[in-house]
Amino acid sequence: MISNKNIDQIFSLLKQQTKDFPLPSVTAIKHKANHFQILVITLLSARTTDKTIDKLSPNLLNKISSPQDFLKLTQKQIENLIYPVSFYKTKAKHLKQIAQELNYQPIPQTLSELLQLPGIGRKSANLILIEAFNKPGICVDTHVHRITNRWNYLNTKSPHETELELREILPKKHWKKINFLLVAHGQNICKPLKPNCFKCLLNKHCPTDNLK
Repeated sequence: MISNKNIDQIFSLLKQQTKDFPLPSVTAIKHKANHFQILVITLLSARTTDKTIDKLSPNLLNKISSPQDFLKLTQKQIENLIYPVSFYKTKAKHLKQIAQELNYQPIPQTLSELLQLPGIGRKSANLILIEAFNKPGICVDTHVHRITNRWNYLNTKSPHETELELREILPKKHWKKINFLLVAHGQNICKPLKPNCFKCLLNKHCPTDNLK
């Protein structure tokens, strides 16, 4: 059983389980990127594999460090710069719009303000708060949604509902790391169709141990 009675132990096991797995793209670049660059990489990472982002990031970070850098480029040039991320034409348009809005302005540091930026949804906004500003946020993707429901820690029908529920029940000290840990766990151990329960350090606690 996984509940708040043993959630500290669960997170400790998750840290142990995932310590040798690759870092997510945005987490990997945060120590060598400024706030605007983290926002850009976060936007590009939506529905795009970490492998694609990791390959793209070095060149992009060398060329783009502020909104003014995007304002010097045409949308077509931005498209060429960020290709082959998914929806690159739409994302290029959003980056151009964001650059116009943030020209010589600080990056917003609240969820509500970040959500006003073109192309920034709740998952991305929370991730920017966590990785750029080290502020509390709960970034929910398909892994977080799937695994927390697989645990029976909660019972929700969408990532948005999962985020709101986690904000109510998950101790705040775990907010910033739940996405990082469960993405790594979900990609390598707790997979959607054939989870590697026999490798999982949580198998004594998880109600769906040996899930078929």
